[in-house]
Amino acid sequence: MATVTTHLNPAGPPIYIDAPTIRSVLPYKSLINHLQTSLASATSVIQSPIRHSHPTSSSSTLLLMPAWSLSSTVLPYIGVKLVTTHPDNSSLNLPGVHASYVLFNSVTGQTLASLDGTEITVRRTACISAVASHYLSNPSSQVLLMVGAGSLAPHLIKAHLTTRPSVSHVMIWNRTSRKSETLVEEMKKESGMGSVRFEVCEDIEPAVNKADIVTCATNSESPLVLGKWLKAGAHLDLVGSYKPSMRECDDEAMKRGRVFIDNEAAVVEAGELVGAFERGVMKKEEVEGDLVELIKGVKIGRKDEKEVTVFVSVGSAVVDLLSAQLAYETVVKP
Repeated sequence: MATVTTHLNPAGPPIYIDAPTIRSVLPYKSLINHLQTSLASATSVIQSPIRHSHPTSSSSTLLLMPAWSLSSTVLPYIGVKLVTTHPDNSSLNLPGVHASYVLFNSVTGQTLASLDGTEITVRRTACISAVASHYLSNPSSQVLLMVGAGSLAPHLIKAHLTTRPSVSHVMIWNRTSRKSETLVEEMKKESGMGSVRFEVCEDIEPAVNKADIVTCATNSESPLVLGKWLKAGAHLDLVGSYKPSMRECDDEAMKRGRVFIDNEAAVVEAGELVGAFERGVMKKEEVEGDLVELIKGVKIGRKDEKEVTVFVSVGSAVVDLLSAQLAYETVVKP
């Protein structure tokens, strides 16, 4: 974790860090490295309550995600992310998630910056999955399946490719194939992607059969990925579920895999886990461990080339604060 010896921008007015700037100062490789090297130590100095979740309609939600550091020298920050989730926005060709992030000086309470929280969210979510993949996916992975073609999908693809540059074939499945086709064309235009073959898949089952890494980012409330489809040695990355009613895979997938989570909130928020516990498919103590334990080496990730691994991610305010820290300090550094 970066050590801060002075409180940055203590007297100046708050700055606004927009989405293009965040894309510039938080390339995937830098953010992945920052999270991998900072997350374990940050958990001992950052306080973060379970997120506040408030339904604002039958289909939309307001989330409040605060975090604050107890260290005035290493990480002198307080941060709050305000998130709205509107899944029906897909019909309007708009992102389903919008967010704002506010960063404060934890010593004086002064507002330091307001950041585009949507860009922070998609990048930190993708990079956390990539950090987990470092420990859980096969190092020789060659085929990636992206389930879902929403706003998070391109970030997940690029973050996973950063961790696993051996991937040379990316398949994209979406309920609406037109969105898959659009994303394939967009990814083909990305710099550095010339050696990767992108493909729209109409049928999800054979795509799962082939994939070494399956990453899911949908709002599904019924299983899309069945455990019996997963090949030996596959890694399943579940990002979309953030409430008990949501579910991207079936119980068989949870039973087949060694399951890891990003943080403790996953066992009460992710539908795949909550449902599995309720149905007696697995017990909470059968969750192998969390990402911090993987990073610290307290828990062992992938043990062999044949086992199936599962990573369930619901996001955390700790990761938001670390991502905002890196963006802010990169912008204001001399």
